Amino acid sequence: MAEMTFYFGTMGSGKSTQALQIHHNLSTSGQNGLLLTQLDRAVSAVSSRLGVSEPAIEVGATLDLYRLADDVIAEHGTLEYMVCDEAQFYRPAQVDQLADVVDLLDADVYAFGLLTDFRGVLFEGSARFLEVADHRQELQVEARCWCTRRATHNARLVDGKQVYEGEVVVVGDTGGRDAAGLEPSDDLEVTYELLCRRHWNEARRA
Repeated sequence: MAEMTFYFGTMGSGKSTQALQIHHNLSTSGQNGLLLTQLDRAVSAVSSRLGVSEPAIEVGATLDLYRLADDVIAEHGTLEYMVCDEAQFYRPAQVDQLADVVDLLDADVYAFGLLTDFRGVLFEGSARFLEVADHRQELQVEARCWCTRRATHNARLVDGKQVYEGEVVVVGDTGGRDAAGLEPSDDLEVTYELLCRRHWNEARRA
């Protein structure tokens, strides 16, 4: 019986590495499956910070994941699994489509994502996975804050200053957009840093 498992952790906890490992193990055992991602650091690929990457299907906002899986079955006769990286960015409706893949098409779903965004708020996709997944598993590779405490928050820095407002999804340079609650600029640099709760809160208190 197929199941949906949602693996979650902070940046640097090995989500993409484990997604690639599961996909490798299942595909080399002869199973037919799909590797999917959204807004990965590499274009149309799942890439690990360890330097490993694999081509993947890019999950746009309008992609119907159930129809995608059904089309694969129609073409190849079978689909045993789907590995979904950067799953926090999936639409709640797409998470429900993956649940239908499990229940109606009998394919396993392995989803990997962050729990919360730079504001400390659950991503919509992650919230829906927590609600509908058969299993929810926190990754045990613990990333660390600069103070050596366990990192629990993904902080967004704009030109080195931590921010708490702005667009939820900002990848790379903001390109002059006022995406982080600052005055528009042509040279805003957006980076992310892992922090413990104490140091994530410190900038807001200041």
